[in-house]
Amino acid sequence: MAVSKAKKISQVESLSEELKDVSNGFIAEYGKLTVAQDDELRKSVRGAGAKYRVVKNTLAMRATEGTAFAEVTRELRGRTSIAYTSGDIVALAKALTKYAKDNPELSFKAGVVDGKSVDAKQIQVLASLPSKEELYGKLLFLMNAPATRLASVLAGVGRKVAVVVDQGVKENKFQAGGEASA
Repeated sequence: MAVSKAKKISQVESLSEELKDVSNGFIAEYGKLTVAQDDELRKSVRGAGAKYRVVKNTLAMRATEGTAFAEVTRELRGRTSIAYTSGDIVALAKALTKYAKDNPELSFKAGVVDGKSVDAKQIQVLASLPSKEELYGKLLFLMNAPATRLASVLAGVGRKVAVVVDQGVKENKFQAGGEASA
């Protein structure tokens, strides 16, 4: 079934509007995915907080003009899909890489990370990085560790002073007049 020119224009405008403020995403070749596999892929992409669209190459080239994706869509060949997010790019890379490992029909062509073009090898490296939440956890641990150590040292000094004072009181080392008993 042929798509009318008006429908194509609408698709280009819609994709262009969505990509205008996005600077993170990946271009992939989806090969011969079945409908069930495509649904599974879309679910994993949505789970990563991203969007996924299958798009004709010529329409993708037109829709990405003036966006961060313009450079990576210039020479598209084959069946093309685009996954993009304004959120955590590592989560999207992990979701797509995991899916591609299970379904070799999906392969990366290129990507855009913070507005800069990346190739398929760099996407694999990006997917091996820890997630944003893991990095935040590690950073908070590192920031909290010195404070915890300082607090325990300061508490230790106070504890030792309290033990010495307690021993002095038990042994009647302190008198009301400030003189020690013999």
